[in-house]
Amino acid sequence: MLTDDERRVLLAIQDGLPLTPTPYADVAAELGMTEERVLELVRSMLAEGKIKRIGLIPNHYALGITANGMSVWDVPEDRIREVGRKLAKRPEVSHCYHRPRYEGVWPYTVFAMVHGRTREEVVETVERIARELRIQDIPHDILFSTRLLKKRGTRVGRPPAVAPAEA
Repeated sequence: MLTDDERRVLLAIQDGLPLTPTPYADVAAELGMTEERVLELVRSMLAEGKIKRIGLIPNHYALGITANGMSVWDVPEDRIREVGRKLAKRPEVSHCYHRPRYEGVWPYTVFAMVHGRTREEVVETVERIARELRIQDIPHDILFSTRLLKKRGTRVGRPPAVAPAEA
């Protein structure tokens, strides 16, 4: 259960902190609290598990990075850990993971997301990575995003207005 102050802070920050040198002070001023109180509430909600984390969700579209390609690799079972670790260490890869193959339907076992300004840039990056890691012999493809689905976490709603009790 959230306290009133916790709910107020979450409502103020859930769509993002102000992009200023003093975001928590700015939130505090908006809420009529001190910066120390806002930070205390955030820390206690993190410690109690009421919120999991405060993290950055970059809007790469706003930065001109609009080509998002999930490189998919048909890695032999005995090399999944090795290849996955190498791909995951690459600075060009934002996230990398293993998924099961489905014979005759879906052969890919390792997924590595690469972003770029154009599809051509992503293709060149994936092929360069393949050469540098000496995995160009592993069958692979690139699946490009066609739309942005969700770039935000769970939201806290405002409590419903309570009707006055009848006398």
